[in-house]
Amino acid sequence: MATLKRSGKRRQAVVDPIEEVNRKEDETFIKDHLCPSTPEWTEWTNPTTQEKFSVNLFRSASMSAEDLGACYSLVEETSRADYEASATGWRPSKKLAEMKSPELRYIVVKTAAGVIRGFTSLMPTYEEGEPVIYCYEVHLKPELRGTGLSTVLLGFLESIAANTPPIRKVMLTCFLSNERALHFYQKFGFEKDKISPEPRKLRFGKEFTPDYVILSKVVQGC
Repeated sequence: MATLKRSGKRRQAVVDPIEEVNRKEDETFIKDHLCPSTPEWTEWTNPTTQEKFSVNLFRSASMSAEDLGACYSLVEETSRADYEASATGWRPSKKLAEMKSPELRYIVVKTAAGVIRGFTSLMPTYEEGEPVIYCYEVHLKPELRGTGLSTVLLGFLESIAANTPPIRKVMLTCFLSNERALHFYQKFGFEKDKISPEPRKLRFGKEFTPDYVILSKVVQGC
């Protein structure tokens, strides 16, 4: 009986590129994907007051309970009303569980005393089969709005997308009731994505009208 000759090399399992990125420790993620142009990226100065802030990236598991709680409180302060007015409602336990997702990373902005005054959170993931950097949150304390900090934070997300092939898009969800944020994202170059829900007719003459929009921005790879 003939026998099949085994190859001397074992076939290596294919590793999903997004999963591989999500496995990286923070320092490696910063070096390989954020790719800051200067070491000074960890510092930001308020152009109005000249107050200095630190900027750092952490995965959710590396966040202290105090810092994660501060981020949650900031979401509640700035967006609870929008959640309560939406179909999903404001669900604290669900929101906190989402914020603790293992693949989620935070870029936090702190005062010299170590108090969080703003942050964005992101995740390399797939949306309907398309690899994207999903921006989960962008929240700032009132005194930091209009200072250009939101643009800096979104710029970091663009850099991560550009340096994480096969990703070429940053995506986010925005409540339609949050007109200020919607205008800012559109000014920054975000457009309504093809997967964003549209109004539609349901059974018995009812209609579905989405209370949010999915926005995206295509970035150029490095």
